[in-house]
Amino acid sequence: MDLSIAHWLYLAGICLIIVTMIFRQNVVVPALIMSFVVAWAYSNSILDGIHSIFNASLTAATELFDIFLIIAIMTALLRSIKSIGADQQMVMPFQKVMKNGHLSFWILVVVTYFLSLFFWPAPSVPLIGALLIPVAIKAGLSPIGAAIAISLAGHGMALSSDFILKVAPGLTASSSSLDANVIGEQTLILSLIAGSVSLTFAYFLIRKSIKKPTEKNLTDWENSGDVDMKISGENLEVKEGRFSTLFSFLVPSVFLVIVTYVVVATFSDFIPSIEDGAGASLVGGTAIILILMISTFRNYSKTLQEVSDHIVNGFVFAFKVMGLVIPVAGFFFIGSGELSAQVFRTDPDNAPSFLFDLVEASQAAIPENAFITAFGILILGMISGFDGSGFSALPLIGSLSEALAASIGMDPATLASIGQIGAIWVGGGTLVAWSPIIAIAGFAKISVLELVRKSFLPVITGLIVATVFALLFF
Repeated sequence: MDLSIAHWLYLAGICLIIVTMIFRQNVVVPALIMSFVVAWAYSNSILDGIHSIFNASLTAATELFDIFLIIAIMTALLRSIKSIGADQQMVMPFQKVMKNGHLSFWILVVVTYFLSLFFWPAPSVPLIGALLIPVAIKAGLSPIGAAIAISLAGHGMALSSDFILKVAPGLTASSSSLDANVIGEQTLILSLIAGSVSLTFAYFLIRKSIKKPTEKNLTDWENSGDVDMKISGENLEVKEGRFSTLFSFLVPSVFLVIVTYVVVATFSDFIPSIEDGAGASLVGGTAIILILMISTFRNYSKTLQEVSDHIVNGFVFAFKVMGLVIPVAGFFFIGSGELSAQVFRTDPDNAPSFLFDLVEASQAAIPENAFITAFGILILGMISGFDGSGFSALPLIGSLSEALAASIGMDPATLASIGQIGAIWVGGGTLVAWSPIIAIAGFAKISVLELVRKSFLPVITGLIVATVFALLFF
């Protein structure tokens, strides 16, 4: 495959953004500049390059709006719960179990993993973020510790296998003759190994930041941190009443019913299953109904104004969380054929696929050696995850694995499984700031770039160990 100057400039842009992140600097400016440069080189038009700066961010905002919306709605629900003083009562049962920061870390891991297996991380994170992060912080766990536990368990360990919904293994097998069930079984094992290693590594990295349980931990967390990460309008008038206890029980019970429904629907035909991607809308719609109910019971004469205030504040918070992510995501979306068509306003069949072309071209540089090939597929999967999805390149991973496996005498399903966990751990995502983990950072009130930096070594170590295990035992 012949790579154009635009391809090399896109690769240079990826390297520039990674280096900028390593030096703990903001990556928005490099992303905007490289979006312009790549588009100019591709179209040979400065005017088209200028258009692409705006179109890339617009495309990213459109693609990420579901995450944006669920952050806004769940933040509004959290404010609504606080307005009647039900938040303290709601978390009391968890306080009996999450007695200290060490225990809280692993409880967050277990809860996030099982919810994400059945429900996917995107709709699960708002529930966990709103209900359990405050409890964990009060118990002594640091905000970054809570965020890492949820990120690695949900967007890494659970999503990389996608063992229940089977969307990921199905995509990996779609462009080859591989069996999706075999890929699913192997990725489940590899994801558990990668998750166990990365979470243990992360725990030892943050364990010194764990404090003694105290109410002050929660108060300091609510009143400190980056101003841009705080919820707008925190001077909330709290009006406790006889309905506080009711909603402290009702809110978590309703979401527990939703989770139970998904579990039953997954393992039986007794009730209809939820369509792929419908989980977030079910959670969001339910949250809005609860907001309406709480505001009505709190003060029915001010329902219209209070609901509007909660939702507006939720959107303000979501804008603050998402604002820095959108331009960066726009640059990486240029690398995807389907999304680049929206940026360049061209036919999808003729749109450039810079990222996929670079991955495909690099396969020729992989020697015919099982060890090198396995790690080559892992790296290709990780690079393909830079689009912030992790799913879009899975068909390519599957076809490459089938083509390369024959020459080295290796099971193609094993290669595909390695590539799948690499793509989703990175892009699904634990190591890209323009992925759904922005919701986790938002609820923990930390910088998403800090979350990515703290996760880097644990994730890379986990993926390396999982790949070595696959080479030795599969």
